[in-house]
Order: sequence, then structure tokens, then C-alpha cells
Amino acid sequence: MTSAPSAARVKRAGKKRAKAQPKANSAKPNSAKPTLAKPTLAKVVQVASRRPAASPDIEVGRRVLLMEANGLAALAANLDSSFGKALDTLLNVSREGSHFRVIVSGMGKSGHVARKIAATMASTGTPAMFVHPAEASHGDLGMVTNGDVLLCLSNSGDVPEMADLIAHAKRFGIPLIGMTSKPKSALGQASDITLVLPPVEEACPMGLAPTTSTTMMLALGDALAVGLMERKGFTRDHYRVFHPGGRLGKQLIKVKSLMHSGAEMPLVPSGTAMREALVTMAGRSFGCIGIVGKTGREKDRLIGIVTDGDLRRHIEGDLLAQKVDAVMTRKPMTIGQDLLAVEALREMNSRRITAFFVVENGHPVGILHMHDCVRAGIT
Repeated sequence: MTSAPSAARVKRAGKKRAKAQPKANSAKPNSAKPTLAKPTLAKVVQVASRRPAASPDIEVGRRVLLMEANGLAALAANLDSSFGKALDTLLNVSREGSHFRVIVSGMGKSGHVARKIAATMASTGTPAMFVHPAEASHGDLGMVTNGDVLLCLSNSGDVPEMADLIAHAKRFGIPLIGMTSKPKSALGQASDITLVLPPVEEACPMGLAPTTSTTMMLALGDALAVGLMERKGFTRDHYRVFHPGGRLGKQLIKVKSLMHSGAEMPLVPSGTAMREALVTMAGRSFGCIGIVGKTGREKDRLIGIVTDGDLRRHIEGDLLAQKVDAVMTRKPMTIGQDLLAVEALREMNSRRITAFFVVENGHPVGILHMHDCVRAGIT
């Protein structure tokens, strides 16, 4: 039987523990916070595979997703210098002044993936189009010209319908990039650059329906498109050129496309009587009026703004007899014309205002009202 520790021993042990533990708030104010490590794909797959399924259907769905995720992991691990060479070849198509295209082709399920890859490339600055391999043998080979690049997708690499397309590329010296899991197939051997898919199991229980293989093709096509975007420095402005409609296009509209400029702007010079300023304010229907300087460094620069709120704050006095300088809010918040309209609208909502003057080097060049954004479908 052991004896109870003495009070002195307990006190010494407590001091040691306190010394070993870090003090609360002892970190330096400017010290960087530790970043949390993102879970790897392997860890996600491991955790998901151990989670019990609530039903047989969920078990099947999870099995398929995990098999395809493993396929993507294997694809990423096996990516080699051929990917960079493919980007080099594809980049020549979209160089400035070029009128050539990436011709993407595939048969069956690979053809559906090829259509999507062509659409993604075209929408991100790389001219591309889909050509059906069977239709190519009946006249559509004329769509593939010298200077284009041919990207062919086939898991097996031995698709009879693709033979004429491959022969056409070889005859006219058209660069051929093959995406296949069989590098020794007809497509693999004919290709100038072969992007090899790793030999992984299809998620189909019979191993027949293209599942994992088409997922890898789709992801590899996205990798090519994004790689080209980054090499070319593709920006949001470029993206908007190809997406003028829909929600994406609206989110990329700039202030300069919606603002009112020139004589539409409600502006009066410093020293203007409020009686005259109110006439101008009512005639423009923006709910505000900008005040510009008359002399010196402030000449033609926006020095203040009169809003409905300013009018309410001065309504008790002889408002009409005053000058705009006595009523206006000095140094109003303004925006630039290259700001995205959706960001301007967000700022209006947060500040509970309805309009912004747009300035360039202090000079007003336009005015944007909340209603302008709403009419353009920006919310």
C-alpha cells in the first residue's frame, strides 16, 4: 500500500506542469496562425470507405464514387512530361493571330466526353470543336485542316471509326494527341503525344460500361483546359467575352458598361444655390447631386454630394437660401469604372445607399444607380 504524496510534492508537481504548459495568449500579436492541413484524397477515401452505409443503395453509390476517386488519384500520380508537351502543342493553336483550332474527337461515351472538353476549351480561350469520327469519314474530314491540332479520345485505342481521322492527320502532318489507356494500341502508336490513362478497374460491376475511364478522360481534359488558361494568363475579362449571357456573364459586367455619363450626370459647381441644385437633382432622378470644384486644384473634381438624407438634415432651416457647399457631404465614397457591377451593388446594399459617382483621378466620369444593376439582372 503506497502512502499519500505530501503537500510539498504535490506543490512541486503542480509547478512543473504549469511550467510545461504554454501560457494562455502568450503568442505574439503578429505571429501567424497555424494553417490547418487539408485532407488528402487518400485520407478522404479511407474515411469514406470505413463509414457504415445506411442502405445497400448508398453502399453501391459510395463504392462507385470511391473507385472513380481512386482512378483520379492514379491519373494524377502517373502524369508525366507528355502533359507538358500536349500543352505546348495546344498553345500554338490559340496564339495571337492564329485561326486554327483544337479538333476533339471520340466515339461512344468517349465522344460525349470529347464534346465537353471541346466546349470547355472554347469557353476558356482555346478555339476548339468536336468532330464525330464516323461523320469524318463521310465528308467532315474537311473540317480538319493543316495547322489544327487533333485530340482523340479512346480508352481501348482501337476504334475502327477513328481510323480515317488518324490517317488524315498523318497524311497532312496534323499534330495528333491521343488519350488512351493502351499506349500500344493503334491510337497510342499513331499519336505524336500520348496521354496514358492508368489501368484501373471500371466502376461498372461487369467491367463493361465506361465509368472510371470516362471520368479520368473528363478530368484530364479539364486539366488541359486549365493549364492553357494559366499559361495564357486568361482573366475574368477574357472569360466575360465568351460568357455574355446567363448568370456568369452578369457577374462579370463592369461599372463602365452600366453607368450614366456626360450630360446624364447630376452635377453642379461649388457655390450653386440650393434652389437651382434641387431643380437639377429632380431632373436627373438619381436621388443625389454631385458638387464639383470651380477653381484651383479642386477644379472639375468631385468635392461633395447632396443626397436625400442631406436634405432631411437641413430641412428645418432656410434650405433654399443656402449654397450647396453648406449642405453637401464632403469627400463622398466613389468607385472606379473598372469595378465589377456586382461588387458595386454589394457595397450599396451594405452602406444602404442607392448610387455611386464613378471617378477617374478625382474627376466624375459617371454615376451608377442601384436600379441600373437590377435592370441588368444583377442581384
